[in-house]
Amino acid sequence: MPPDHEQREALRAPPARPFVMHQRWGNLLFLHWSFDPKVIQATLPAGLQVDTFEGRAWVGVVPFEMRGIRPRFCPPVPGVSDFLEMNLRTYVHDSNGAPGVWFYSLDCDQLLAVRVARAFFHLPYHHARMSLKKSAEGMLRYRSQRRSDDHESAIDYRLGTTVRHARRDTLEYFLAERYLLYALAPSGLHTGRVHHAPYPLVNAEVAEWDTRLFALAGLPEPARAPEHVLGSPGVKVRVWALEKTGL
Repeated sequence: MPPDHEQREALRAPPARPFVMHQRWGNLLFLHWSFDPKVIQATLPAGLQVDTFEGRAWVGVVPFEMRGIRPRFCPPVPGVSDFLEMNLRTYVHDSNGAPGVWFYSLDCDQLLAVRVARAFFHLPYHHARMSLKKSAEGMLRYRSQRRSDDHESAIDYRLGTTVRHARRDTLEYFLAERYLLYALAPSGLHTGRVHHAPYPLVNAEVAEWDTRLFALAGLPEPARAPEHVLGSPGVKVRVWALEKTGL
């Protein structure tokens, strides 16, 4: 069954069990395109249903910075704890209605992070050459090229400065307020939890975007501009270990 308001709100609270990792996410850009839910449902593993907003499924490209990544009781490690990531995601729920994120891919320029995420979180990470530079005019120039691909993705964006928070029952809330992820391990479907303050959201100006990740994931590649654009300066995040769903 689809998630109700109470289920969406409940996942904003942190789990009672101890978390395992600290992270900081910064300079986030959310680019989203809508799809026929049947197209997205056909790409999902057994046990997951596509989550929709006003009858449409949504797929997002999200480039950002990861900073201060470290296990709970360890300090950050120079050269290891900071890196770039760009993911391709959609929004799902299980048969109990628990809303979450399904990642088609996560590109990262830190090989150790790729290996750890694949081994312990069963997420489809890929090693990539990536860079993020800021122009004198404040434009963020994000570049990414997967090591196994000859295409360089270019995304140029500028984040606004007026902060707001997503309001319940809006598309912004549907896309941004996600505190659970699903991952498929050899032993079955697992869930992972994160906790952070609600995203401080800003408008974003996008001068250039790229849809190569759709093609690499076997999805139809949009031939149109993003239908929804959103940014965030970032949040501090706590991460919990995966749990098996039983599905």
